[in-house]
Amino acid sequence: MSTYNYGMIGIGVMGRNLLYNIAENGFSIAGFDLDKQKINDLKEGATSEMTVQGTDSLEEFVSSLETPRKIILMVPAGKPVDAVLENIKPLLSKGDIVIDAGNSYFKDTNRRVSDLATQGLHFMGMGVSGGEKGARFGPSIMPGGDLEAFHSVRPMLEAISAKVNGESCTAYMGKDAAGHYVKMVHNGIEYAIMQLISEAYDLLRKGANLNNDQLYEVFKKWNDGEMNSFLIEITRDIFQQKDSITGGFLLDQILDKAGSKGTGKWTSEEALETGVAIPTIDAAVASRTLSSYKEERIQASKLYTKVEITKPEDIDLFIQEVGDALFLSILISYTQGLSLLVKASEEYGFQIPLKDVVKIWRGGCIIRSSLLEKFYEVYTEDPNLSNILLNNKIAEIVKSKVTSLRKTNAFAVTNGIATLGLQTVLAYFDAYTTESLPVNLIQAQRDYFGAHTYQRKDQEGIFHTQWENTNN
Repeated sequence: MSTYNYGMIGIGVMGRNLLYNIAENGFSIAGFDLDKQKINDLKEGATSEMTVQGTDSLEEFVSSLETPRKIILMVPAGKPVDAVLENIKPLLSKGDIVIDAGNSYFKDTNRRVSDLATQGLHFMGMGVSGGEKGARFGPSIMPGGDLEAFHSVRPMLEAISAKVNGESCTAYMGKDAAGHYVKMVHNGIEYAIMQLISEAYDLLRKGANLNNDQLYEVFKKWNDGEMNSFLIEITRDIFQQKDSITGGFLLDQILDKAGSKGTGKWTSEEALETGVAIPTIDAAVASRTLSSYKEERIQASKLYTKVEITKPEDIDLFIQEVGDALFLSILISYTQGLSLLVKASEEYGFQIPLKDVVKIWRGGCIIRSSLLEKFYEVYTEDPNLSNILLNNKIAEIVKSKVTSLRKTNAFAVTNGIATLGLQTVLAYFDAYTTESLPVNLIQAQRDYFGAHTYQRKDQEGIFHTQWENTNN
């Protein structure tokens, strides 16, 4: 029997594409799946240059791997991962490596790291971003956990990942569940950017009456400039996709109800737990929830009269301002996510290297953008920066765009166009850059009704006041 360098459990579309990527880069790999059709698809899609095999026998699969075994899981998060681990643990030996490449919740990954360590097994949580195409031709890969295991698989990860300026878009993300945590935050930022792009689209079609052909030209120009990114690029292309049923544009036939798989919600929940403000990511999650109220929204639209939209006098200027507002909002979405990584790294002892995070996000992943090159420069100079808005170079960019963000939000509010994302960006920026916030009143209220105490400006210590009720 042949001995394979790697094994892949779960050879659906993502697993199969990642497997082919590994095989095409000179590594032999066996695939396991209970679905015989997927095994047949694997064999039929493999080229003669690939050394691959597929089986539905777990024992045969495990015994076909060289030791120490290196097994990648590409199965749905949650119970399926635990079920696979329970089935393979009796077949593994001390020193074997198991890598969960799915979107697992980071606390589950921490538990699995500890559990498998008791058996002498190495476990890694590894985020993979880039979709089906990325898995096949070069994703951004975010491995974390067992450092010894990482060094064993590093040559393979560097070979199969996307490349930017000759550098592989993979790096060690830190201890324990750091890889899955970074991927979770990546997805939270992805939620925010997608929401912001959709709001810019809404402003341009409702405010400036742009049709799909005109929107294509706007987004093409944006993508050819400083806003160059994967999500702007695919948005550009979406405007030109025709519908095979109606012959019109497909976008106009897609129902306005957005789905989600939970990673955005996890990011919001985790930010609340660790005490980090990420309001734009929160708004993106909430906006998807609001979109699911389609029937109620139809009723409410009939009950409440909408504001009549006043078209901007200078359409070209309006488009430019919306573009600047979107650029700044995307920048601040990254800022919020990265600030969460800073706090989580301290809270959980992950030791996440932000410089490497933005470095590997530059290519392969869904949130890749040219803006991350600037971030990479900033974190290379100051790896311990707590919030990227505190960097002078970034501050100059922000100051050049913030007026456009204010004008864009003012237009949206005046004309009744929902912009939860854009408004939270501005509120976050204004709050973060304000020396004196009105929460002194909140502290007074808390102390008044609950004796929660407060601190003073003029002296150290914790204080409580017996507040006077003036109506008595």
